[in-house]
Amino acid sequence: MGVTGTPLDRVDGIPKVTGRARYTADHALPGLAHAVMVTSSIPRGEIAAIDTSACEHMPGVRLVLTPFNAPRLPKGGKAAADIPTAGHVMSLLQDTAVHYNNQPIAVVVADTLEQARDAARCLPVQYRQADAVLDFAQARMQARKPDEDEDGSADSHRGDPDAGMRGAAAVIDAVYTTPMENHNPMEPHATIAAWDGDHLTLYDATQYVTGVRKAVSAAFGIPADRVRVICPYVGGGFGCKGSVWSHVVLAAMAARQASRPVKLVVERTQMFGPVGARPMTEQHVVAAAARDGALSAIRHDVIACTSTTEEWLEACALITRRLYACPNQQTSQRLVELNIGPPTFMRAPGEATGSFALECALDELSEQLGIDPVELRLRNHADSDPERHLPFSSKSLRECYRVAAERFGWARRNPTPRSMHADGKLAGLGMATATYPTYRSAASAMVRLLPDGTALVRSGSQDLGTGTYTVMTQVAADALGLRPECVRFELGDTAFPEAPVSGGSQSVASVAPAVQQAAEAARLQLIREAVADSASPLSGAPVEDVEIADGWLQRRSDPAQREPMSAPIRRAGARAIEARASARPGKERRKYAMHAFGAVFAEVHVDPDLGEIRVHRIVASYGVGRLLNRKTAHSQLMGGIVWGIGMALHEKTELDPVTGRVANANLAEYHMPVNADVGTIDVTVVDEVDPHINALGTKGIGEIGIVGVAAAIANAVYHATGRRVRDLPITLDKLLD
Repeated sequence: MGVTGTPLDRVDGIPKVTGRARYTADHALPGLAHAVMVTSSIPRGEIAAIDTSACEHMPGVRLVLTPFNAPRLPKGGKAAADIPTAGHVMSLLQDTAVHYNNQPIAVVVADTLEQARDAARCLPVQYRQADAVLDFAQARMQARKPDEDEDGSADSHRGDPDAGMRGAAAVIDAVYTTPMENHNPMEPHATIAAWDGDHLTLYDATQYVTGVRKAVSAAFGIPADRVRVICPYVGGGFGCKGSVWSHVVLAAMAARQASRPVKLVVERTQMFGPVGARPMTEQHVVAAAARDGALSAIRHDVIACTSTTEEWLEACALITRRLYACPNQQTSQRLVELNIGPPTFMRAPGEATGSFALECALDELSEQLGIDPVELRLRNHADSDPERHLPFSSKSLRECYRVAAERFGWARRNPTPRSMHADGKLAGLGMATATYPTYRSAASAMVRLLPDGTALVRSGSQDLGTGTYTVMTQVAADALGLRPECVRFELGDTAFPEAPVSGGSQSVASVAPAVQQAAEAARLQLIREAVADSASPLSGAPVEDVEIADGWLQRRSDPAQREPMSAPIRRAGARAIEARASARPGKERRKYAMHAFGAVFAEVHVDPDLGEIRVHRIVASYGVGRLLNRKTAHSQLMGGIVWGIGMALHEKTELDPVTGRVANANLAEYHMPVNADVGTIDVTVVDEVDPHINALGTKGIGEIGIVGVAAAIANAVYHATGRRVRDLPITLDKLLD
């Protein structure tokens, strides 16, 4: 029996809890200087002047970079934005334009962090201010279709929605809104840059080491092989570290100008603007159904904000196009430009926000029809992808509904709002469906069998704390026939075989097959050497009759004929056996629709006098293919649910409508759930076999955990109080008269 699928403890757990794990800002280089970004204090305009003279003479200051003295980059540094999923339009001191408040406009480098901070705060900046667009409600009147819509993601249409609305037994017409939300990983963005001639080494907190290399090399106009990016540990990513932001290139620019290594750590307040956020959305949903609950039509029109510097779409309507069987459907997605920092990926972008609107509308429809919310969803279950007309590679949603409903005790729910109580509070039970696409990209890996009987496995992937180190160790151990403690998996280095971005919940689905193939190739190579070696007890044995078990080469037909797997390597002069492999998706994506699914049930308790909401418990069940590690998978799904609680009840970026500054740009006032806010979480994963997604049958799980949670809580709040709150977050003032 192998170790893949078992709840193996994290192999990186001890280094992390003992402090031996080096995150980006922990790396120490000789002569390291410290950089601090200076950011704008206006939302739109132009920098008229920056007087650096006093700042440059402050203690320890080595360099002050501004738009007036910064080196010119090829194409103004904009070439990096052409790298897919790696680059945004960055602020690289190439011009004096200000597009949003908190935009990087200067960099101060000094011997110590304290000296750099002190000098940065004393840098005088003069502006020519211009009118800014900051009011989403007003700007929505100028909403436009995305410019880049080659894939047709802006609009969809099937059937005749108008005909589907006519004669429907029930119609829901409602608008749902979600606010801007900001990432707040424990580790802020950080970069250390060091030049050696024309070669650059970057230690960067990133979800995509290869993307950083490509974007930075493009920005400086140097070959990619002259840039090495290292990131062994990430202190939380969640999407914000999947792209390359201004501070990365600015650190490299400052290091080159200062002729010494430079460390730039983004301050907590600077996490609000220059490194992305989830954009605010307004979603208009019209849903109609027949008396038996069959959906007859759905319209889902989305307006989302983006920046004035680049286009980024929170694709909320995609979930509506594919989740339920509805013959008549129309969706649209439009953008509103605001003077804000560029939005970006945030855990389950589109699905998290879109599921709130869709699943709340389904709940409203179920009440109007007098049909149980679970039953309504079952009656509209899509047996195949209604958008692409393809069969699902696997789908266990019906089983997820059954398992979660039974564990939750859904059958005891009285459907009448305000009818249930617990501990003197109003009790509400709500549910929602979860889904997320299953992505996979090309990935490569290397396996090296060493003379001491251990194996070194490498891939240029990343571990965001999700368990990549552990899962890849398990996959390699099983493929090689070794115990996990005999396998060392390394990642986070562009010197290793290339792997994709750790985003879109695709790392395991992409990298694990490459690791498995490389390990199998190394194992086969070792077996062939053993059977060809006259000194081996396996000499002359058929290759197919030899296996590796617990570090021993042995015959299947006669296990007594065996030797340590290290023996052939030592006899060959201790030359390590090395194999490389690449795995990539094939034609299966054109033949099947690939998604993960789940069902989320929530119980909330609401104080009838104060409106205080407590999430008493959440029960969720998921169909996500084969789990490679039950412990890390459970952790991922729980983490997503906790984030969903924050989305439902806490998180909102407060943008000052006059200055464009985020008013709650700190961990004290940007509210997120803490232990006291989280009740019992019960997560189960149903057994599911997917023979099509990849050789291991595994799907990504990093993002599906957040999908549907906000809707389930919102539906539970309605059931408890009789008040339908359609604007996130659900705060107590929205429940009081």
